[in-house]
Amino acid sequence: MRVDFYHLQKWSLEKALPLILEKVYASSERAIVKVPSTERAEYINTLLWTYDNNSWLPHASQKDGNPTEQPIWITTNQENLNNASILILLDSETIDFENNPFKRILIIFNAKSNDELISARNAWAKAKKANAEIFYWQQNEKGSFEAKDLK
Repeated sequence: MRVDFYHLQKWSLEKALPLILEKVYASSERAIVKVPSTERAEYINTLLWTYDNNSWLPHASQKDGNPTEQPIWITTNQENLNNASILILLDSETIDFENNPFKRILIIFNAKSNDELISARNAWAKAKKANAEIFYWQQNEKGSFEAKDLK
């Protein structure tokens, strides 16, 4: 299992998440976006419909239904209802790194939130304990993500 930590420093989640999901969708992988509440799921759902008038990113939330047909499923639980290979965790959401069906987990956290930093550090320790392959991505001055050496 691979775990990627995306450290937001320049952009908001609202700017970074759609771009990350565009790359996931372009790779023909399915994804689940896990959030803490139904309200947050609907916020992300609306964001993905409205972030760019020139883009189309197929997705749905629990409110929309039909998870098996959705390449991107926004939900409050970690059931893999759309047969996703990628799980994206937002807002300090967690997962059991030892027992999950995903080949890749993306943890997106904001440098300005102490709670999200603490949650990301805890997730790092758990991923390491589970012998996950860990990658750390940090935004540069232009906002692009750069891989940082973990050694």
